[in-house]
Amino acid sequence: MQGRTALQDRAHVESASDTPATSSPGPLLTIEGLTVDFNGVRVLRGIDFTLSRGDAVGIVGESGSGKSVTWLAALGLLPRTAKVSGSVRLDGEELLGLGGSRLDRVRGGRVAMIFQDPSSALNPVIRIGRQIGEVLARHQGTSGPSIRAETKRLFELVGLPDAARRFDAYPHELSGGQNQRVMIAMALAGKPDVLIADEPTTALDATIQAQILDLLTSIRTETGMALVLISHDLGVVSETCDRIMVMYAGGVVETAPSDAIFANPQHPYTQGLLAALPPFEGALQRLVPIEGQVPEPTNMPPGCAFAPRCPKRLAACETAVPPLKAIEAGHLSACMAGVGREAARPLNFKRSIPA
Repeated sequence: MQGRTALQDRAHVESASDTPATSSPGPLLTIEGLTVDFNGVRVLRGIDFTLSRGDAVGIVGESGSGKSVTWLAALGLLPRTAKVSGSVRLDGEELLGLGGSRLDRVRGGRVAMIFQDPSSALNPVIRIGRQIGEVLARHQGTSGPSIRAETKRLFELVGLPDAARRFDAYPHELSGGQNQRVMIAMALAGKPDVLIADEPTTALDATIQAQILDLLTSIRTETGMALVLISHDLGVVSETCDRIMVMYAGGVVETAPSDAIFANPQHPYTQGLLAALPPFEGALQRLVPIEGQVPEPTNMPPGCAFAPRCPKRLAACETAVPPLKAIEAGHLSACMAGVGREAARPLNFKRSIPA
């Protein structure tokens, strides 16, 4: 693909000049029993998650599954009306309840997030160069003319055209895709240990999608940065991430290495997501949709949240919430139906962006 090699080369040169993250025993980030309630209604139901340096984990599921809420809660970005409990530890330091100034040093520095909607994440009355400059000054100690030079380099890194002139532009002067690239540049400016990318390529065309994903992979490989990729696109996640966590109705229903999710999906919901994907090769096939919709938090079923939509449900599924249980090493599923091994499906649908 034209243009991808140059972008990867720039990422390699820059990341190779950085000092890799220092290793320490144990996981980099640990989430245990994370719950979120809004006005007494539970929307996130006990999330457990670990992330090590250099990991790339994909979070998938329909809208309303709790993918974004998990990370907004972890970083203290939910409104004050939200009641958050559980534990979120970064290198052993608890983030939940951390004071404002200390948490500000973590957000954008050690942990950065690419938000799904750049139009609401960028300040419309501040020039984009200044917004990135604030990140550089706070987390890298950059000052003076160096801010403009570093911002220009970041813009070039993410493929923003006419990078020098964009420094003085306002968000409304750029397209949605260009603002998305500004958000990615801003997230990379702090050289984070953990990058949470929430649908980072939604507003980008297919060619730029591939370039950005390859850029993030190159930086992760060279620096040891951990990547959490939230996406509806299972093809993108399968090629970018080593591990996949499937969420449904505020809980985790399956987690496994990427290859195992596609070759041996255990939860009926995961199987439904895969069955709804169109193959890009071979004979035309009728897609199999998942009937129904994700339940509202105010109207959750008493047992398994997926039971009303599940073609394999048992009587026990209607009354008991299934725990995550190990299927094999590293592969967990929350299903009482005991789905068993599924036939491996050819992965010719995995990548939905040009190679």
